[in-house]
Amino acid sequence: MAKKAPKAPKTTEEEIIAPVEAPVEIHTEAPVEAPTSSAESTSGTDTTETEQFAKSGKKSKKHIEEVKAEDERQSRKEQTKTATTDKKAGPKPITRTKLQRRGKNYRQVAEKIEKGKAYPLKEAVELALATCPVKFDSTLEAHFRLGVDPRQADQNIRATVNLPNGSGKTVRVAVFAPSDLVKIAKTAGADSAEDEDFLKKLDKEQLDFDILITTPTYMPKLGKYARLLGPKGLMPNPKAGTVTTDIAKAVKELKGGKIEYRVDKQAVVHVGLGKASFGADKLLENVNAFTDSLKTQKPASLKGAFVKSFYLTTTMGPSILVENTLN
Repeated sequence: MAKKAPKAPKTTEEEIIAPVEAPVEIHTEAPVEAPTSSAESTSGTDTTETEQFAKSGKKSKKHIEEVKAEDERQSRKEQTKTATTDKKAGPKPITRTKLQRRGKNYRQVAEKIEKGKAYPLKEAVELALATCPVKFDSTLEAHFRLGVDPRQADQNIRATVNLPNGSGKTVRVAVFAPSDLVKIAKTAGADSAEDEDFLKKLDKEQLDFDILITTPTYMPKLGKYARLLGPKGLMPNPKAGTVTTDIAKAVKELKGGKIEYRVDKQAVVHVGLGKASFGADKLLENVNAFTDSLKTQKPASLKGAFVKSFYLTTTMGPSILVENTLN
């Protein structure tokens, strides 16, 4: 027979409920740091500063401060933008045409001209005199837009023309020539004629003349004063007829109405052809003389139209389109 297992001893309630022990607190002391000296603390700050800023470049102190100042400026700019956009916009400004911005007298005479119409030359001269808005003796101006390229040497138009009735301007002519030609120049009508004394005036920058005439032998002496005379258009030039051996003829022509014209950078020729007091007939003669001279200046290498447009006007007056018969 099998043996029976021994019975387990009975446990009482006091043995089942065991007393709960209170948790044990463990106290740990923090390590005490050793005190640092003042010298060590200052050296530490110096090292951080040297590490933070470089001597030059984007990490330098100056560059960082400039970047901060620029950021502040941009923020202020944005604030002012928002402040201005919040304001209510005023009424839209009224845009006036170019004719409406002109004076009263100009608008009255401009009504006589038909816009876009090309007038015959004789009618255009008479209409220019009728539409003169000023009270003084105005100048009849002619403006030619050419089809040339002024950058090309052979297309840089520059010439002179003798107006049959003069230009109406009082021109002061000075002559710089040898002593034997000085007397001839004065008898021909020159305002001033001198030899070496003329250079002393140029040294003092005394320019009391409008046109200067000299001889080919005396021209090199004026090279020293090119910066003084050149920008003012007073430098003598063989093309303009102001460098010549015939001093008397040059003086008489300039006093009688000989003018010089040249094309500007925009390929336009501007020229005054007489005063309004001349009358329509005399002004028409001057215009015809100028157009005849301009026709002879057409470059051989030019392809296409030589004169693209032609306008007449008086001083401060409206422009009049003229029929282009010059090509």
